[in-house]
Amino acid sequence: MLDQRFDPAEAEPRLYEAWEKSGCFKPSGDTSAQAYSIVIPPPNVTGVLHMGHALNNTLQDLLIRFERMRGKNVLWQPGTDHAGIATQMVVERKLAEEGNQDRRSMGRDAFVDRVWAWREESGGAIVGQLKRLGASCDWSREAFTMGDRNDPDNNMMRAVTKVFVELYKKGLIYRDKRLVNWDPHFQTAISDLEVDQREVPGHYWHLRYPLADGVTYEHPVKDEEGNVTGTETRNYIVVATSRPETMLGDTGVAVHPEDERYAGLIGKFVELPIVGRRVPIIADDYADPEKGSGAVKITPAHDFNDFEVGKRAGHTPLNILNSVASIVDGGEADAAGIPADYRGLDRFEARNKVVEAFEAAELLQEIEDLKIEQPFGDRSNVVIEPWMTDQWYVDAKTMAQPAIEAVKTGKTRFVPENWEKTYYNWMDNIQPWCVSRQLWWGHRIPAWYDEDGNVYVAYSEEEAQAEAGKGKKLVRDEDVLDTWFSSALWPFTTMGWPDKTPELETFYPTATVITAFDIIFFWVARMMMMGLEFMGEVPFPDIYIHALVLDEKGQKMSKSKGNAMDPLELVDAYGADALRFTMTAMAAQGRNIRLSKQRVEGYRNFSTKLWNAARFAEMNECGAPGEMDYAAVKSPVNRWILSELSKCAADVTRGLEDYRFNEASDALYKFIWNTLCDWYLELIKPLLAGMDDTDKQETRAVCGYVLDETLKLLHPFMPFVTEELWERRSPGRAASKGFLMSQSWPSGEPFTDEAATAEIDWVIDMITEIRSLRNDLGVPAGSRVPLTLVNATSEIEQRAMRHEDVLKRLARLEEISMTETSPEGAVSVVVGETMSALSIADFVDIEEVRKRLDKELGQLDKDITSTEKKLSNENFVSRAPEEIVEENRERVRDWTARREKLQAARKGLEGL
Repeated sequence: MLDQRFDPAEAEPRLYEAWEKSGCFKPSGDTSAQAYSIVIPPPNVTGVLHMGHALNNTLQDLLIRFERMRGKNVLWQPGTDHAGIATQMVVERKLAEEGNQDRRSMGRDAFVDRVWAWREESGGAIVGQLKRLGASCDWSREAFTMGDRNDPDNNMMRAVTKVFVELYKKGLIYRDKRLVNWDPHFQTAISDLEVDQREVPGHYWHLRYPLADGVTYEHPVKDEEGNVTGTETRNYIVVATSRPETMLGDTGVAVHPEDERYAGLIGKFVELPIVGRRVPIIADDYADPEKGSGAVKITPAHDFNDFEVGKRAGHTPLNILNSVASIVDGGEADAAGIPADYRGLDRFEARNKVVEAFEAAELLQEIEDLKIEQPFGDRSNVVIEPWMTDQWYVDAKTMAQPAIEAVKTGKTRFVPENWEKTYYNWMDNIQPWCVSRQLWWGHRIPAWYDEDGNVYVAYSEEEAQAEAGKGKKLVRDEDVLDTWFSSALWPFTTMGWPDKTPELETFYPTATVITAFDIIFFWVARMMMMGLEFMGEVPFPDIYIHALVLDEKGQKMSKSKGNAMDPLELVDAYGADALRFTMTAMAAQGRNIRLSKQRVEGYRNFSTKLWNAARFAEMNECGAPGEMDYAAVKSPVNRWILSELSKCAADVTRGLEDYRFNEASDALYKFIWNTLCDWYLELIKPLLAGMDDTDKQETRAVCGYVLDETLKLLHPFMPFVTEELWERRSPGRAASKGFLMSQSWPSGEPFTDEAATAEIDWVIDMITEIRSLRNDLGVPAGSRVPLTLVNATSEIEQRAMRHEDVLKRLARLEEISMTETSPEGAVSVVVGETMSALSIADFVDIEEVRKRLDKELGQLDKDITSTEKKLSNENFVSRAPEEIVEENRERVRDWTARREKLQAARKGLEGL
């Protein structure tokens, strides 16, 4: 006997262990079957499961389980990323907490050994968390971007080295001195994704730069309202900056070529305070005449925009900061003319000193207090500096061209399609990719230098030595590769490349990648580049970009706001199935998910509804018949449910094939909650309780069959409760016929019985309309009301009589009669072509009902008018989040439908 309720805490770990132990997650190995593969976006080895992971991996698992049941040879390839800077930070912090040596005192080899030890002991906790979510990856193939510590010749190491060396030999990897995002705490370059732009209180210092050579010009004077009231003669030009210390490295001042105020100054010079250098005034479109004074200081070595301006003007960048963001000393300081008392100062100390010097020289025009965007390291939490340094770069511009073409020609498509624009925008404006990091944890760059600074890129030190020649002492590059470099190879290195493996032959290219929009450039685009370069074809034909998971108010989740939700806490409270179904039900293309505990709880109730349906089936001896001969089924209600099952299967299949996860979920929800549980189980009660054994046996078989097929359709969404019911409904079935997850997807020929559907739909519509009318008119729930069918056809009369017991029980009717005219004291409702009259005069106060309906109609009119006015406001529609706009449209649709029903009910009261 089934328990009263499903216990996720007990069942989920038991079922998952049984699946894994039985090898259910491995590919079938059937070479005749179509191969289907997904590589998991590798979470950081330091990571813990958050809502983004929960959504991403639920959608992947949904597709994997779906295609596995469709008989494909399926591989979901798991693994984790070594997460260079994040992992190094974790281990360094742990060393400090334990009072041990820092990494530099330990030395590189000892520190890397310590990182490996941490990874083996504590890293990869997220894998266990993914298992709790039900992720059916082939864990026996779990990969790691650093490969196997005990195998220095592992394929991951060889693959990364091979790619670097081959790209270098093709001229697609090179060394250059350029600006990078520099983290002064970790003393390494970092990627844009690791830069956290924050709005913080700040200042703009408006500085006067004196014009050289006695030059003056006439500058407009404006009043408080911005009107020009005259001119004044100036011998200086004003620039504004949020980083005054960088003026020590200025190489020029830029003005817009069409700015009349400064037209006569272009080509002239300013005398740069403090350092005493003469720098030119140049014309460049980068200067905005409408912003500030219209003049911009140019510091090519410390600002990305300034770097491009300086390059156009032919300026030599002057570096004024070292790796810890202090003012430089030595030759670089000499070149910039930095005074001795500034050298070695921390950047913020130098800032104060520069401001004081300008103030003392009466060159500080004003200090403007305002909010500024400031870049912080997401791990170090210190302000990031754009910094000139020697790094290794990939020629991304060249490598991007085939990847752009692949999307344009349809070899790879984005779902939703609008993300193509984002992809093209990034790829068309792509910059060289900095792939070197000044860390110790990661793939070390395969480059060696001789005493003269010559570089030798090779597969090994022996090859580099052979290239350099005997007698040359070589030193290996200290840097490691950007984590994204190795993860860009993920679709083929996880399958054994550079070796030619059966997995690579079978499962590359993969079927799809599911990921978030913020790593389209960092990961997706780079996988495209590397896949085309080294495999000769795209790594996946489909790229599904999922939405953000927000809180119920539509705000981003964050710990600082206190609105973050832990997916594991939701799993503890409601079960993995409830969280999974919530994610899929809300995963509409292009629309962010607004998550609440109430939604998750609601879908827990949905699984309970299914569980209770199985208990009903068990109590009424509706077993597990296996196959079903549709043609032999006679009863209209049974033929109707088989038609509805067929329609549901088609809708779910189409939804999953088209990545419309919410539509697939919606089809299942409506079928299970409404069609199966609310209607079919109620409609068959007379048959199950009747005296006709033929009808009874047929109904038991159909009910059991439909329930089993429903479990199959629901399994990819809610794997645990469906697997439990599969076994509990027929003990021993998992052992004899296999787990539910191994069963075939319901994909038989579409079945439709239009006559049976018309009949049962009529019954359902009749009951629904009567219930609705009773509710709208305030008929007491316990009252049994007479129903009259007016001028009904013989077919309708027969229907009513066949289903009289159900109609009377579910619509709370005293009797059903047939007449040619509507009786007095009755309110009419039309169902299809059937006029039905409900005699309610003896059960309600007609006048009170009129007043109540008029009041509610008045409120609906107000609500509809005000919301339609809001939706007609272009500012609201263009600025509000899409889901908010759609929510308001949906309200109008619901209110309008409600108004029409109430108007019909109100009209029916006329004359009573």
